[in-house]
Amino acid sequence: MKDIDVLIEALPYIKKFHDKKILIKYGGHAMVDEEAKSFTARDTVLLKYVGMKPLIVHGGGPEISRSMEKLGKESKFIKGLRVTDEETMEIIEMVLAGKISSEIVSELINHDGDAIGLSGIDSSLIYAHKKPVSKIDEEIVDLGFVGEVDKINADLIDLLLNHDFIPVISPIGIAEDGTRLNLNADTAAGEVASSVGAEKLIILTDVPGVLRDPSDPDSLIQKIKISEVPDLIEKGIITGGMIPKIETCVNAIEKGVKSCHIIDGRKKHSLLLEIFTTNGIGTMIYK
Repeated sequence: MKDIDVLIEALPYIKKFHDKKILIKYGGHAMVDEEAKSFTARDTVLLKYVGMKPLIVHGGGPEISRSMEKLGKESKFIKGLRVTDEETMEIIEMVLAGKISSEIVSELINHDGDAIGLSGIDSSLIYAHKKPVSKIDEEIVDLGFVGEVDKINADLIDLLLNHDFIPVISPIGIAEDGTRLNLNADTAAGEVASSVGAEKLIILTDVPGVLRDPSDPDSLIQKIKISEVPDLIEKGIITGGMIPKIETCVNAIEKGVKSCHIIDGRKKHSLLLEIFTTNGIGTMIYK
């Protein structure tokens, strides 16, 4: 009876999210561990077959750093952003669009999901501008070919979704003059989600969600209103690398996404547990 109970619990969510767009930001374990890759792809395809419209934006920071090391080039970061010169940009494109995207597409196809890989430069999918030179901690900083999103070509994404494809998008932007730009994957995911009118943005990470006590995995905060975010940052509950993820979620919700979810991609079937169960497993951010 237990399996039947799970199906019954899932039914109202299957009905509620039928024909809705669900943007999944692939990151962390779901991209490096072979078993996690497989069950994440399978769960994504399952969403499609129960009537939803999943789409993917993926990161790839660790793989980029590994590739740079192999090529004898040192990675440099300022405030979490990769300093991107011309040679680094070529490596980023090679890794994101040439390797990671094709691996995700291949895994989805292996589970009978019609998937297609896209870079943000394809058909000007993600228009962006170069992040301006700015002062960080009293130092003038030029991050190089790092971009900020201006506009998403939502028509192309909708065309693919309406023809039953799962788009897999690499976070590379293109400027008006044709310059290719390195984009933060979380930020790109939020912009794509709001541009296509996604019901949910789900960010796969290697942590359970937002914890009241980082050393206690049982201190998970299951729901956060966007109005509560500044106070949680001020109190030091939301810190470090979680801040830009939460800010991405807040921005996406303010632009129309109904809810955002930060979940542990290491946990088997975390996607399904978050979408199809009442309690979920991660942190939901909502208006």
